[in-house]
Order: sequence, then C-alpha cells, then structure tokens
Amino acid sequence: MIRRFGISTIVGAGVLAIAAFAATAPAPDLKPVPAPGNHNESLDIGTGANKLTRTFIVHVPPRFDGKSKVPVVFMLHGAGGSGANAIPQTGWDAKADREGFIAVFPDGTPPHPMLPARFLVNPRIWNDGSGRGSAGVQKIDDLGFISAMIDYLEARYSADPARIYCTGFSNGASMTFAVGLMLSNRFAAVAPVSGHLWYTGKELAYPVPLMFIIGTEDPLNPIAGGEVKLPWEVQQYHPPVADSLKEWERMLGCGPQVTTARERNGVNEVAYNQCAKGGEVVYYTVKGLGHIWPGGTNRLPEKWVGKPSNALNATDVIWDFFKAHPRTAPPTLAQKPN
Repeated sequence: MIRRFGISTIVGAGVLAIAAFAATAPAPDLKPVPAPGNHNESLDIGTGANKLTRTFIVHVPPRFDGKSKVPVVFMLHGAGGSGANAIPQTGWDAKADREGFIAVFPDGTPPHPMLPARFLVNPRIWNDGSGRGSAGVQKIDDLGFISAMIDYLEARYSADPARIYCTGFSNGASMTFAVGLMLSNRFAAVAPVSGHLWYTGKELAYPVPLMFIIGTEDPLNPIAGGEVKLPWEVQQYHPPVADSLKEWERMLGCGPQVTTARERNGVNEVAYNQCAKGGEVVYYTVKGLGHIWPGGTNRLPEKWVGKPSNALNATDVIWDFFKAHPRTAPPTLAQKPN
C-alpha cells in the first residue's frame, strides 16, 4: 500500500521535530557579567617546559554592566611585591570605583615559581629589558603575559581597546616603560613611577604619551643616577633619570622647548608637548619623597626607601593624564610594533 501525505502533515511533522530539537538543544554559552569587586584570574603563558600559570587581580567598578566599553589601568608592582599588595599601596581600586574603569593588578614571577613568593628570599620580578634579576636571566615573557591579559580583558570584561593604560612602580615602572615601547600598538598612554627605560635606539610604532613621577630623595633610584644598594644586598648602577625621558622625547620627536613649567608645594612639573610624532612627555618631581608611591602607603623600612610624601597623589594625577589621552591614530610613525 502506498500512503499519501499532505503538505500539512509534513509541515506539522517538521514543526514537531524543530520543537523537540529546541527543547533538547544546549543553552548558549552566556557568561555572567562579572560582579563588582576583585576577581582572581590566571592565564597559562608559553608552552611545554616554558609554560607558566600567571596570576592577576581584576577589580570591577560598581557600575560595570558588561556591555559598555570601559577603560583599563594596569598597575605593575615593584620588585618583591605583588598585585594584591599594590592595591592598598596605591589606591587604584578605589579610584576605579569612583571613575568607572577596570583596574588590573598582575603578579611578576619569583625565581622559584614552585615555592611561595617572599620579598627577600623569593621576590616577584618583572623582565623589564634590563637583563637584571631572575626574570631577565630566565627570559620570562612578561610582554606576552601582558598582551594576553589585554586579549582576555577585551573578551571577558568589555575592555576598550582605545583606552588601555599602564602604570607601575620601581621595577614595575621599568616594566611600564618596556610595555609602552614594545606594546605601543596596544597602550594609549603610560605612567612609570621611579623606574628606567632600559632599551635604547628603539622606535615607537605608535606615539604613546608618557608621564613620569619620582621623589627627589629616592635612595633606590636617584635622579642623578649612581651606584645603588638594593634590599637584596645587590649593588647596581642606575643611569640618570633624564636618560630615559630624553629617549622617549626623541622617539616622539619632541622639541627642546618646555611647554609647561610650574612648582607648587614642593612638586615640580615639566611638560614637553610640542612633539612632531604626537604624544607628550610630562615629568613630576616631589621634594623630599623617597622610593615610595606618592600619596600612597609604605610597608618597608625608612632606612631602605626614605620618607613618604602626600604633596602629590600619583594615582589621581596619573588618572587625569590617562583620561586626557585616549588612543588616536598615529600621524607619521611606522605601523609595525617593535
């Protein structure tokens, strides 16, 4: 017997099949919007024997909705520190809450990653381009780590690619210089606090504006340079701070004329913004300040780092600088990053 089916029967069967499939199909992979506060995150960087699990804290502000693109500020801790310690020392979490951006606090790598990190015996270090310390000797891929974090933040936390910023202190400041140079295609502006640009003879792929802050009585990074004894009983030569700033001015094509020069309450500001290739260089010195985040807290002995100062709040000043410098297309620079 040959059975005949009408169109309505076939369509009805199709609808039932679609309904049955819809009832059993898995729901879309929709990740919940990250809640306000701190989130402990990790990424595997490298492959095989060189693979390291890198950790970082992402601080989400209260008004974050997961839809609107938001700025991101990386805060890189100093040698021996950690992302967690950098939060109370600098106050970037509270600033993020007030201003509505995401603050990120990554961890450097200790010489012995399988052992607990400790300030004196197993300190976290950044591979800042100087070749110093375990991170330099082991050639830790911190640039790859930071670039991978940006990818993750753009995918997971709605990071705005045009407003990615980096600041850091001491060894973290030197890493900030390296980030601004070697990842200039990803960062809108950088602001190292008491560190050095250890690279020379390079060129910026994009005109990254730079703000630099340092204390006049910094014993671990003297403005004039010289031999420095670090807390780890290591003796190092540090070049004059002016060398790093002149190198950045050269890469931006800044003229020799100062466009801003003012002094108030022991804080001296100098700015160069007549730069042929874009961007600017702003330089603050804080009278009497030692090797401490300006306006922040310090847990190290004064005999090591000198005296604190509240004459300048670095977090406030740096954020104002960042807000004024969203990423723009480079006018004349080469399009390939270093």
